[in-house]
Amino acid sequence: MSIQNLNTFDPFADAIKGADENVQDGLVHIRIQQRNGRKTLTTVQGLSSEYDLKKIVRTCKKEFACNGTVIEHPEYGEVLQLQGDQRENICRWLTKSGLAKAEQLKVHGF
Repeated sequence: MSIQNLNTFDPFADAIKGADENVQDGLVHIRIQQRNGRKTLTTVQGLSSEYDLKKIVRTCKKEFACNGTVIEHPEYGEVLQLQGDQRENICRWLTKSGLAKAEQLKVHGF
């Protein structure tokens, strides 16, 4: 019989990140899609799965005065959708909040 509860285990080991350790590992793609007429959608794809995307959308909706949601894309995973052309706003906000660096952002669109 072995005693398992005497082993040391740090439940917060994954949560503790250094300043040089970056959570966001890949590129963040920011795209604009034409809807109907002059209406557009801004999509943000590639954010790390460690982030709570619903909280990010809630903050962006308040910050940019637009509507938004998180959708499940079959190929890209979870994607943020914001109403309107929010490409510059979301780039500034992601770098200001520290979620992604400027060199990790890839902006697509016309």
